[in-house]
Amino acid sequence: MEVQVAPLRAWDDFFPGSDRFALPDLKDISKWNNRVVSNLLYYQTNYLMVAAALVLKLNSLVVVPLLSRFLSPLNMLIGGTVVVLVFLGFVWMSHNKDVLRKLKKQYPTTFVLAIMLSSYFLISYLGDVMVFMFGITLPLLLMFVHASLRLRNIQNKLQNKMEGIGLKKTPMGFILDALEQQEDSINKLADYISKVKE
Repeated sequence: MEVQVAPLRAWDDFFPGSDRFALPDLKDISKWNNRVVSNLLYYQTNYLMVAAALVLKLNSLVVVPLLSRFLSPLNMLIGGTVVVLVFLGFVWMSHNKDVLRKLKKQYPTTFVLAIMLSSYFLISYLGDVMVFMFGITLPLLLMFVHASLRLRNIQNKLQNKMEGIGLKKTPMGFILDALEQQEDSINKLADYISKVKE
C-alpha cells in the first residue's frame, strides 16, 4: 500500500479555542489512549511542523555559548538517529519477546517511556544529553499534551476510520502499527458499519 502524507490541518482547527480542549478521563485509560492515537493520526503533519519550528527555534539559540554545543544541527541529527534506532530495536525485540509485546500492547505509554529512557542513557553515554532534552523530548512532550487534551471532531473520527480499515496509510499510521496501537481492521470496520446503521 502506498504511503500518503496526511494534509496539513487548518491552524484554527489545530488550536480552535478552549472549548475544544478538555482534560482526559484518567480513570478510563482506553478512552484516553484512543483520543491520543486519533489526534496523532489526524494532526500528524501539524505536529511535524510544530516540532520542526521548535527545533529551528532551539537551533537559533546557538549564539548562546553554553547552548551552542548541545543544540548544534549535527548533535540534533545524532540524537534523532539514536532515538530512531532505539525505537526500531524495541519494536524488533517486542516482536520476538512475548513479555515486551504484552507491555507494548497493554501499556503503550510505559513502552514509549522505556524507549525514551534508553535513548537518554545512550545519548548521555555519547555526551549529548541536552540534545535529547531540548531537541527531541520537548517536541514529543508537546505533541502528547496536545493529543491528550484536544477533543476529536467528526472529520477526525472519519479520517481515523479510513486509516484503521486500510483505505489509506500515513507515516504516523506505520509508527502506531509498530507500537500495536491500532485495532484490527476488521473490528474497526464492523464498529464503523454498526455506527453508520444507527
